[in-house]
Amino acid sequence: MKIKTKLRLGFGFLFIIVLSFGLIALFFLNELSDKSKVILKDNYKSLKYVAAMRNIVDNNTFPLSNELAKKFDENLKNEGQNITENGEKIAYQKLAAAYAFLQQPTGIKNLIALRNALQKIEEVNMKAIYEKNEQANKTSSNANLYISIAAMLSFLILFTFIVNFPGFVANPLAEFSDAIKQISRKNYKQRLHFNNHDEFTELADAFNGMVVKLNEWENSNLSKIKSEKSRIEAIIAQMQDAIIGLNEKGEVLFLNHLAAKLMSLDEEKIIGQNVAELIKKNELLKRIIKPETDDKTLKIYADEKESYFQLENREIIIPNYETPEDKTIFESSKSAGSVYVLKNITQFKELDEAKTNFIATVSHELKTPLSSIKMSLKLLNDHRVGAMNEEQNQLLTHIKEDSDRLLKITSELLDLSQVETGNLKLTFAITKPEDIVHYAIDAVKFQAEQKSIKLELNCNLNLPKVNADIQKTAWVLVNFLSNALRYSAEKSKVIIDVFQKDKSIQFSVQDFGKGIDEKYQKRLFDRYFQVPTDGQNKSGSGLGLAISKDFIEAEEGKIWVESAIGEGSRFSFTLPIAST
Repeated sequence: MKIKTKLRLGFGFLFIIVLSFGLIALFFLNELSDKSKVILKDNYKSLKYVAAMRNIVDNNTFPLSNELAKKFDENLKNEGQNITENGEKIAYQKLAAAYAFLQQPTGIKNLIALRNALQKIEEVNMKAIYEKNEQANKTSSNANLYISIAAMLSFLILFTFIVNFPGFVANPLAEFSDAIKQISRKNYKQRLHFNNHDEFTELADAFNGMVVKLNEWENSNLSKIKSEKSRIEAIIAQMQDAIIGLNEKGEVLFLNHLAAKLMSLDEEKIIGQNVAELIKKNELLKRIIKPETDDKTLKIYADEKESYFQLENREIIIPNYETPEDKTIFESSKSAGSVYVLKNITQFKELDEAKTNFIATVSHELKTPLSSIKMSLKLLNDHRVGAMNEEQNQLLTHIKEDSDRLLKITSELLDLSQVETGNLKLTFAITKPEDIVHYAIDAVKFQAEQKSIKLELNCNLNLPKVNADIQKTAWVLVNFLSNALRYSAEKSKVIIDVFQKDKSIQFSVQDFGKGIDEKYQKRLFDRYFQVPTDGQNKSGSGLGLAISKDFIEAEEGKIWVESAIGEGSRFSFTLPIAST
């Protein structure tokens, strides 16, 4: 039988019970009402008629006047038509006879017979009222009893129905809920069995079929998952980098042999332990999990020497299949933990140091012959050595420009080697900002005059002093001005702004050249990076701005660029105001 049919039968049964109880109550109430109506309809009218006739008899003498006689006759007639009790008819006949005698002029004046007849009718009706009242009370008691019995039976039936009938739907649903929970725990042996031949039975058969398929899928993929797990573990174990993985609770999921060796840990014992407890006893692990600085390079004693490792931290993100009960909107992914990798960069560090030493040595050795070449060029330009033709002068000019360029690159390489080896030495001095600016302007004044470029200075002479290395800071400003002059058109201008901004002094150099594309601006201060040119301007070594950044940051300042294509560029840096 279908669930819909069972529900219809159940609710139909409830309807019949309620209807039966209503009909029983209605029957007894109707019977009680009929009894009450009889009392009011018959006996009350007789008493009313008798009272009206007695009133006429008591207040008047016989024979009665025509008007009173008419009223008496009317009430007597009504009483004659309302005889309902035993003995009431005889009393009525006596009343009529007595009234007839009294109305005759020659009749015997016997009021006693008339009054007795009225009293008899009254007594008969009063007795009938009492008897009918007792009968009505009895009927009421019986009605109350039968209605109470019917109500009790209806209550018991309905209570039993309410208690048992919902279980017909709720119990199978509870079994389904328990079975689904077991499936969520991967208990694929769970089965449902219903023999009611209804929709629940069909649903249970479909559920059992689904469980069979899930069990087959789980068994088919379990061996594959185990194989992949073993393969991944083997790859992690054989990696040349130290690696450690944590789950979302901070527990150690895995670490390879190299990581255990570097951190002096037993890889079998710490699996599953909370890293918060481990870092209390292991300083290196603490530096990896909770680094105190942004420097990702760690110096670790390994392989019987100081080795360098690059720390990389990657969060594991997986899809979020959990649906919160109190939220309708939730994230589509969540963190499943973190992986920390220590890449051995000792070899690259050694190569970098060798490169730095080589650059420093070569740059230092090149400065001597370049100085000799410049001296020779100066002598060749002296007319006392001998006159040269125009072509020879042009060649000397080109040689001088190239030697200046080589000398500048050599100086930049020497500065770079100092920065990379940590040997950068700054000579701080309290100085006026305008002194640094004038020093830089004097250095590029000749270059500006050759291109007829106006150097416009905006500087307040009452600016606070700065604590800086004058030569290094002026070198940065000269580098800014040289680049601005190089990329500015002839007969244009370059603006130098110096002003106070908060607790710093800001130096800015603005040109009105072609500008720098936004995609290159973030890399301008990287070493060896050069903005692609159209070939009209000779590019440098790509070290000037990188060294400028190192100089300014070593003086606790900031450096940046603002530029737009077609509007020119504005290079700026700030230096903190000297404390007095």
